[in-house]
Amino acid sequence: MKKIVVVAAVIQHEEKILCVQRSSSKYDYISFKYEFPGGKVENNETPEQAIVREIQEELAMQVIVDSHLMTVDYDYPDFSISLNTFLCFSGDKNLQLLEHIDYQWLFVHQLNNLDWAAADLPIVEKLQKNDFK
Repeated sequence: MKKIVVVAAVIQHEEKILCVQRSSSKYDYISFKYEFPGGKVENNETPEQAIVREIQEELAMQVIVDSHLMTVDYDYPDFSISLNTFLCFSGDKNLQLLEHIDYQWLFVHQLNNLDWAAADLPIVEKLQKNDFK
């Protein structure tokens, strides 16, 4: 099974967290699901550099990477993912959806209201257990 190593950003602005919705995919099980934004790490790039680049490419947004939050290893039916997640901050909540179809800024206790991609669920759980602010 193909293993994909990616990064994701839990972006906080004030006390809310950015959640973005995927568009249609060739895999039904991730189509239209919410996720934390991010993407693949390119050659000669650190995970932190990849997050800054991916957020700029996907959302036209500037972020500051604070710290590693957790890594989620998850097996989907057609591929495996290693999702290296970082806590990030933004001084501005304005963004442009360049790859996603929707976004929401939510408080931690509201995160369960969304239909998340399976690999992102452990991140949601960790944020809620830590009473993340």
